[in-house]
Amino acid sequence: MCADFTRIRRFLDERDPPTPCLVVDTDVVGARAAEFRAAFPGALIRYAVKANPAPPVLDALVAAGIGFDVAGPAEVARCLERGAEPAGLAYGNPIKKPRDIAFAHDRGVREFTSDAATDVDHLGRYAPGCAVSIRVVLDAPDSVTPFGRKFGCDPAEALDLVLRAAALGLRPGIAFHVGSQQPALGAWEIGIATAAKLFAEAGAQGVGMTRLNLGGGFATAHRTGVPSLAAYAATIESALGTHFPDGRPELLLEPGRVLVADAGLLRTEVVLVADRGERRWVYLDIGRYNGLAEAENEAIAYRFEPVETPAGPAGPVVLAGPTCDGDDVLYRRTPYELPLSLRAGDRLDLPGTGAYTASYASVEFNGIEPLRTYCLGKWGDA
Repeated sequence: MCADFTRIRRFLDERDPPTPCLVVDTDVVGARAAEFRAAFPGALIRYAVKANPAPPVLDALVAAGIGFDVAGPAEVARCLERGAEPAGLAYGNPIKKPRDIAFAHDRGVREFTSDAATDVDHLGRYAPGCAVSIRVVLDAPDSVTPFGRKFGCDPAEALDLVLRAAALGLRPGIAFHVGSQQPALGAWEIGIATAAKLFAEAGAQGVGMTRLNLGGGFATAHRTGVPSLAAYAATIESALGTHFPDGRPELLLEPGRVLVADAGLLRTEVVLVADRGERRWVYLDIGRYNGLAEAENEAIAYRFEPVETPAGPAGPVVLAGPTCDGDDVLYRRTPYELPLSLRAGDRLDLPGTGAYTASYASVEFNGIEPLRTYCLGKWGDA
């Protein structure tokens, strides 16, 4: 899908809301969901709520027939309030308290992910008979924002947990996640091959599995290109045919940014421009603490587009946020150029920022309010 921000920019120009602000087109969210479902026919699609939990976004996805990957009780409650079916919720966070499991199970959630023996035991007690996908860690290329070793267990431990879950009366499957914003198609090949081996080993010990959770990680373009959704789907289809020749498992996918990033555009205002010798420093009213957390380590390099047509040439800049924290520097190593005529009060647009912006913003660091979000379209509230 080619992102078109015309309607969002028209709204911003006509309404001129205070900056910084994020505007999301819910019609684009719905269209992207339909495209994703078409790419993976028959798969269970569970949107990662953490990417953008705005109620109109959830409304658009409920209408599109998408389920939800929830990470805690608050997300469970929010999705159910928006009309999601409990059977369409998957509790994908392996880190959860027993009371969180019980909360979700009491409200009809029957799909969980786990990667530790204690958590599997808690599921056996507080969510009896549920489906549990054991998350395995992969020896795969790092994504743009990798998880490291925080989640997932080694394959040998994963097999032990599968057997443990089955002994507790749970319905085990396998899960993996290639990392957020993953451009390497081969990562899915590695994950599916790892899962197939575990399916065979569990089967040899009398435990049959039918569910494979592929997680998320589907990348969206910012300043550099990424594989198309069709390319991701083709890679997954080929790997399933190779590694599950005798019958494919039921697939569950947990897309996040790929459904909402290109539905959103963030507008920011220049607060200050200062010549620091090496380069100009451009300070914005958006920074790492009020919307651009994914700029940490300069991992996600957003596009910055002047709203007003600039006059004259451009030059190199360092981009920084508005707070008094020295870590609130967005891009110093990543090369950026902006018009030499740029001044305080000028505005910049950041397209493709519908994911992991408002949901990452702090509540009141330096007294800055959370990032304002306006939603347009059929399910919009603006």
